[in-house]
Amino acid sequence: MVTEEDGKKRVQLSLETGYRFRADFGEGMEPLHLDEPPPLGEASGPNASAVLAAAVGNCLSASLLFCLQRAHLDVEDLHAEVEVTSVRNPEGRRRIGSIDVVLRPSLDAAGEGRFGRCVELFEDYCVVTESVRRGIEVSVRVEPVVSGPPAPPTADD
Repeated sequence: MVTEEDGKKRVQLSLETGYRFRADFGEGMEPLHLDEPPPLGEASGPNASAVLAAAVGNCLSASLLFCLQRAHLDVEDLHAEVEVTSVRNPEGRRRIGSIDVVLRPSLDAAGEGRFGRCVELFEDYCVVTESVRRGIEVSVRVEPVVSGPPAPPTADD
């Protein structure tokens, strides 16, 4: 279960069978089942690396969306693609070597200057990504999908 006290969040994990765990996030939230790929597990759910990729992608997507909405830009859709690359450390153990993220917001061409300002700022507000970056290289690209004719410049741009 997730609780937030003094800036702390707690998630309860319980072993179900084999390498399959149930993660409980709190009342009203669906649990998440995690599992390792074969030969250890059965891949009946994402493993920890995939959950980390989802956390980074979600945090960046939410941060970008928040900035674009605050800039009064109409976001029609937003897709994120996250790729986690694993490497072996000197002892031969697998580690996350890098995380590459591509964000594709679909938005109207109006307000392109405000869009650029959001691209400059949004990563700094992503708690997960900025924390992960202390130990793992994270690269981010934003590739907007723009619809409609470009808007004339305004005082906001």
